[in-house]
Amino acid sequence: MALEEIKKTIQGEWISIATELRPSIATGSIKPFYLTRNFKYFEGDKFELDIINSADANGKIQLAKISIKGNIIWDGEHPIAPGAQKVHFIADELYEVTPLIQGFADAMNQLASAGFSKWKVNGTQSIFQKAFAPFGLKEGQIFGEYDLIYVINDMMFWGSRHVDGRGFDTPENRPTNLQISLMRKK
Repeated sequence: MALEEIKKTIQGEWISIATELRPSIATGSIKPFYLTRNFKYFEGDKFELDIINSADANGKIQLAKISIKGNIIWDGEHPIAPGAQKVHFIADELYEVTPLIQGFADAMNQLASAGFSKWKVNGTQSIFQKAFAPFGLKEGQIFGEYDLIYVINDMMFWGSRHVDGRGFDTPENRPTNLQISLMRKK
């Protein structure tokens, strides 16, 4: 698929097939990070992404909702598969966190209280360009990831996290494997 065809094909809403597992090193050691994604792509290379982070592999104990909005820069073909594209997701419009259980709100009140209101269940707060230690964000930083998109048979794949928990914070850290696919929301 050519780039313009990929852009046209992915317009709309895409959701996780099941709870996904990703390694995370947010606390200094590798831990499982369970999530589901709801991704929307719009004409003009705009996107919205909602992530529900869960404490368990079945997604029954939801901890937090993370919402980002921004732009995608297309960086050329990715060697993972014919038609795969390198992308740079830039959350330059919105970055919010919503605790979904009291334990997560309590943790945020200990780890990220400076510059924020008291964290409460279902209380959404913007972390856009703010220092936010739990995610390793510095004041003024615009969050972005160097990822990939591959579309085949009405499934959209992004890159699989590195097993050592490294983020996709540089082009050199861009993924080299595919994550479980998203399916088009009907």
